[in-house]
This record gives sequence, structure tokens and C-alpha cells, in this order.
Amino acid sequence: MERFVIRGGNKLNGKITISGAKNAALPIIAASVFAGEPCRIENVPEISDVRMMAKILRFIGAEVTMPEPGVMVVDSKNIQPDITIPDEMTRKLRASYYLLGVLLSKYGCASVALPGGCYFGVRPIDQHIKAFEALGASVNTDNAVVDVKCDELYGSSIYLDVVSVGATINAMLAAVKAKGLTVIENAAREPHIVDLANFLNSMGADVRGAGTEVIKIRGVSEMHGCTYSIIPDQIEAGTYMVAAAATGGDVVIDNVIPKHLESISNKLEDCGVTVIEGDESVRIISEGGRPRACRVKTSPHPGFPTDMQPQFATLLTICDGNSTVVEDVWDNRFKYIDQLRRMGASIIVNGDTALITGVESLHAAPVEADDLRAGAAMVIAGLIAKGETSIGNIKLIDRGYENIVEKLTAVGADISRVTFDED
Repeated sequence: MERFVIRGGNKLNGKITISGAKNAALPIIAASVFAGEPCRIENVPEISDVRMMAKILRFIGAEVTMPEPGVMVVDSKNIQPDITIPDEMTRKLRASYYLLGVLLSKYGCASVALPGGCYFGVRPIDQHIKAFEALGASVNTDNAVVDVKCDELYGSSIYLDVVSVGATINAMLAAVKAKGLTVIENAAREPHIVDLANFLNSMGADVRGAGTEVIKIRGVSEMHGCTYSIIPDQIEAGTYMVAAAATGGDVVIDNVIPKHLESISNKLEDCGVTVIEGDESVRIISEGGRPRACRVKTSPHPGFPTDMQPQFATLLTICDGNSTVVEDVWDNRFKYIDQLRRMGASIIVNGDTALITGVESLHAAPVEADDLRAGAAMVIAGLIAKGETSIGNIKLIDRGYENIVEKLTAVGADISRVTFDED
């Protein structure tokens, strides 16, 4: 059993280089199946979610290689679309459902066990199904398996009842080879949706409007291989920005797109932290006392990302004053609060709102990662806390953070990955 062991109290100083975006890499790797010939994908994060997506593609017949660090080549000419992707794979990776849109669009059928991933309460796929049916597919969800079939897909108007990143992506994937024009309204606008659209267009698709509320896709009959580099990871960058602020550090976060980080930068500035933007970097300077309390409310892009909520709430536990965090995207995303309370945080949760009274410092304790981003929050808490913090269930953290121990160690953190007996 592996755990992270952190001896807190060190200020972070130096430079951290950000890896490729997990949330862009997963749909892009799935979409490479459209080519039917090799696609070279660069700036791929070496994380467990990416390895699982590669394993799933190999399971259905693709050849997937990593010729060098950060590079993945996918050759899908031998894909077998009639194979059901089983539960033991999909329960570890929610993004496995992107193969529904890809295989349906290219081959007219797909069969994928209902996906897993981190649990934040009810996360239905009804909007995905709505999109598939609007394009002419039939959908069956018996026995916890999603089966989609069609004789032909036709362009259509799709209005998403809620802003959903996953449904927007699956609607895009299903539409790229549908005959005619598809219009997706109330679409999500996250940077990784724009990145996926750029990748699809590099393969010969015709996708316009990504990054706005209306995406228009004119179906094409053929797509081809390409070489493409994934954008930097907005959430990994934000996590290290908050870690620098929480430890009173001075850290340059390199290989980023500063515009993607504006909502995070603005909230750090509200807390009195200095944020200096470069062309492809941001510098975080947090010196001279405790940060100020502030109010945070999550919302779809360009608002404050829900995937940064646990990390930022951890910073607020040591801010001077009373802070409020409102979670307006996912149910049940405050599970990690009990872990922070074990470390001395003063937090009251009332429905979708957490009321945080800042304390001088956290203290070390054994804690668990309840999900990927909650795990990142525990790492930040451990960096703040006095004493030695042990974090369990770190396989969830490995789903989204490449070389987290090495990156933090390089800027002065005392963190190690330790193997313990199960007892």
C-alpha cells in the first residue's frame, strides 16, 4: 500500500513545468480512432488515466505505443467496434464513454459498460443519450451497458439542458461524420473542448465555434492521421499555484496558457497573493503574512472551475477571516471536508456552501484522498501543516498528476512516496 508522506512547513520556491492537460488528452486519444491510420499525439501526460485509455484502445484492437516520453502514437486500422468495453475498465475511467461517440460515428455501433471515475453524486449520461438519439442512433442501457447503434447519422440541432463538458464532447464526436450540419447549443466552453475541436480539424473534420455556447459541425466522410500537441493542464497549474500561495512561497509555473488560469489568478489576487503573468508562465508570490479570506463560487468555464474547489478551500482554511465556498456544479463535492477537519480546519457545510473560518495553521494527521482533486487538496494541506502528514488512496491522485512528488520536491517540499504493509 502506497502513501504520500509530507513533512510540512517548507515554503515552495523555484519553477514547476506543467504537463499536458488530462481533460484534453483523454477525448483526443479516443478521437484518434477516427483516422484509421497513425496519429502522433504530443505533450501527453504520463498519468494512470491516460494509461487506462491506452489499455482500452488496445483491448478493442488499436496499436498504441509511446515512442518517447510524452508522445503517444495510435494506429486504429484494426479496431473491432463490436467488442463490449467491460466494466473492469470503464469503472476506473469515466472518460471511457467518449468511445461511444467515436465508435458510433465511425462504425455505426458501440458498446461500453457504464463509466466510473470519481464519485460526486448523481452524474447521469442522459444528455449524451439525447445527443446520440438526435443524430439518429438508438440507445439501450440494459445490464449497465450502453449500446448505441445506427444505420446512418444525420446532422441535427442538439440543445443540452445543462452545460455538460462530457455531453458536449460526445455530441461533437458523434457529429463529425454525420451527414449534414449539426448545431450544439448551450455547449460547454472549457479550453479542452477547444483543444479537441482543433485536433478534430487537424484530422479533416469541420468543427466551428468551440469555446462559445454554439458549436457547428459539418460532417465529413473521411478523416486522416496527424501530429498534434495537447494544451497545458489548467488544473495541474492551478493546483501548484495554490500550493505556492498556501506555503508562502515564490514559484514560477511554466508551460501554461495564462488566459486559461484567469479565474484562479483573480481569486488568488483577492486573497492578497501576487500573480505575475508571462507569455507562457505565471509567477506566484505569497509573502508577508496570512492571505486574506474571500468568497469562491464554482461555475462552468470561464467561471471558477469545480476541479479547483477543494484545493482553493484548503488555502482558505489558513486565510485571515471568514471565507465562503459555493459548489454550483457537482453534488457531494465536499466529502473531503472531514479530512481537513482532522487537520484542524474550521469548516461548516450547509448544503452547497462551506463556511470556512481561517486558523493560524493546520496540524499533521493521517488522511485519505476521497477523489482526484480532493487528494490534491490533501497534498496542499500536508505542505501547510506542522508535522508529518500521511495521505492514503494516492492512486486517485496519480490519475491526474504526473510526477507530483518529483515536481514538488524540486521546489523545496519534503514529500515522498512510501510503501507500507497492509497492516
